[in-house]
Amino acid sequence: MFGLIGHLTSLEHAQAVAQELGYPEYADQGLDFWCSAPPQIVDTIIVTSVTGQQIEGRYVESCFLPEMLASRRIKAATRKILNAMAHAQKHGINITALGGFSSIIFENFKLEQFSQVRNIKLEFERFTTGNTHTAYIICKQVEEASKQLGIEMSNATVAICGATGDIGSAVTRWLDTKTDVKELLLIARDQERLKALQDELGRGKIMGLTEALPQADVVVWVASMPRGVEIDPTTLKQPCLLIDGGYPKNLATKIQHPGVHVLNGGIVEHSLDIDWKIMKIVNMDVPARQLFACFAESMLLEFEKLYTNFSWGRNQITVDKMEQIGKVSVKHGFRPLLV
Repeated sequence: MFGLIGHLTSLEHAQAVAQELGYPEYADQGLDFWCSAPPQIVDTIIVTSVTGQQIEGRYVESCFLPEMLASRRIKAATRKILNAMAHAQKHGINITALGGFSSIIFENFKLEQFSQVRNIKLEFERFTTGNTHTAYIICKQVEEASKQLGIEMSNATVAICGATGDIGSAVTRWLDTKTDVKELLLIARDQERLKALQDELGRGKIMGLTEALPQADVVVWVASMPRGVEIDPTTLKQPCLLIDGGYPKNLATKIQHPGVHVLNGGIVEHSLDIDWKIMKIVNMDVPARQLFACFAESMLLEFEKLYTNFSWGRNQITVDKMEQIGKVSVKHGFRPLLV
């Protein structure tokens, strides 16, 4: 059995979803209540591969909200993720993906040091961040959507915002080794990590966001932040492909400009309907077929009976592992979202 640990995008969203799922006692509560609310299994999921194989999973709502980070409630945020992991393990789930901010919180606050959650000792090999599959899917979106827009990679400048993160560094390595991209612009807050990445690649220009964006034919946004970001679309090239691989995804609603094509990054489509409620709740356009690539990673590991933390730790994703999960993804009927 596979598991998905997720969370909702805001307090307002959480209150609406609680009402919809039949938890009226959660629906009119404020942030303090959500800080203490326990994790819940709120959905049972059936997924059928194009090979005919069928698997079952559970969706664990962590009750984490981005406002917890924005209001510096770090202890509450970390407790949410650890409790959700313990809940998944207690219910016998073999491999569980940490979706959205779950993996970011785990890595940034070094939660591996807290392996004991009440009477449960966390077995970390039962969990995966899903970042390898997400990075692979974003790279395929870059390659295929660029082609659709007439952007030739051999003449293209690609800016990666969040280049030193787990997904950002993996995307950068793939573009460097698996495509003939002309120029890479590396954007991140940590200058030391940026320089280390540049040295590893032997190429790439380190730039600030406002300097880099007007030069980019393709922008890969893989910086997740609770409050989003403002980008002036009039400063971007036309055509420009902007892949929003962060969470929550909000660039498409903010950037509506002729010639700027915004694609929800790290989203896959499945060839067959998935029997679940949760993707409707998180506003996927086609909820029976579309899902986050990080969630799909735990499904792929369950299909292949690979019960291991396939994606784990910062900067551990290799191009070889991306190719490995990519082949399995194609085998079971997943493909990158391109519209």
